[in-house]
Amino acid sequence: MERLWTKPFILLTAGMLFLSTGFYMLLPTVPLYVKQLGGNEAQVGLVVGIFTLAAVICRPIVGGLLDRYGRRPFLLLGLIFFVISMYLYEWAGGIAALIALRILHGTSWAVSTTAVGTAITDVIPESRRGEGMGWFGVSMTVAMAIGPMLGTWILTSRSFQQMFLLATALSVVMLVLAFATKVPFQPKAETRRMEFVEKSILPLMLIIFLLTVSYGAITTFLPLFADSISVNPGTYFLVYAILITLIRPVAGKLSDHYGEAAVIVPALLIMIAALIVVSLSEGLLGFIVSAALYGIGFGSAQPAFQAMALRLARPDRKGVVNASIFTAFDLGIGVGSIALGGIASFTGYSGMFAVSSLSVAFGLIIFAIFAKKKLKSSSAAQQTSG
Repeated sequence: MERLWTKPFILLTAGMLFLSTGFYMLLPTVPLYVKQLGGNEAQVGLVVGIFTLAAVICRPIVGGLLDRYGRRPFLLLGLIFFVISMYLYEWAGGIAALIALRILHGTSWAVSTTAVGTAITDVIPESRRGEGMGWFGVSMTVAMAIGPMLGTWILTSRSFQQMFLLATALSVVMLVLAFATKVPFQPKAETRRMEFVEKSILPLMLIIFLLTVSYGAITTFLPLFADSISVNPGTYFLVYAILITLIRPVAGKLSDHYGEAAVIVPALLIMIAALIVVSLSEGLLGFIVSAALYGIGFGSAQPAFQAMALRLARPDRKGVVNASIFTAFDLGIGVGSIALGGIASFTGYSGMFAVSSLSVAFGLIIFAIFAKKKLKSSSAAQQTSG
């Protein structure tokens, strides 16, 4: 069996844990920082949304450049600007300066994470791609669990300045680890026109978009729903984080042995069940069950989709593939937060979560019709060439 836990794999995975922890520290605290600077609710939304918009615009361009010129230059450049952006938060003197900083921060986040996500696929053996992506995803999941809690705790006991400094220090650790990592990629001279979207995985991008619409609903509106029924929302995210951390490596191994479809179909069904359960919840038990199901479903589906996308596309298109996946992910969360917010004003939170389950159901139908057929065709072509 080919070796997975190489030095580059360990350094990149550990580095992503530090980088993501610093990033997720800002998620619950940036809105509070906008308020401290005198901003209103509309400006909070603008400051939060402009970051995602900058990342979505930048990712496809970065993906094409990664395949043309290599991973390391963009990895280091993106991380340097990410560190600078993180440090400059405490110097933002008003909303306009903060918006400009968020554009720079979103751009550097897109460059650095797309480069890291692509570099990690270069160091993972093809026969263990699902397992490797599962373990790499654990670093982001753990950060997603501890980052918001750490940021909130520091803000409560200390200050914004100390929180930004710690987030900057965590980002610096990633930068140091990146400098110490050798990425096995040789840039090739290309004469053809550079492409920024991987057309062979468009169905998968649509499915990932539909899945993350529901993820946007969970991250944005579940805390408000929990408050309305007197439940601590932290319980949901803690159970979710534990289950997604445990399931990702297991699901990755299963996808390597039995194929991605064998993992994705049950995972999407479990996600649908999780959203229906939370829509019917009236107390803590329903929240815990839904969180466990959503963690299992989402944690299984995400690495399987990424492994499938890399298998469908040409080997020299990994940068564009990863950029396309991240773009679909970001768009789904953004659109889900906006569109489902409007739906919630008419149906309430319970109805909104039920509607979000339909988004995952549509994704399952599209997968059954298009993506599964394309995967079979790709496998048949590989066997023929072999």
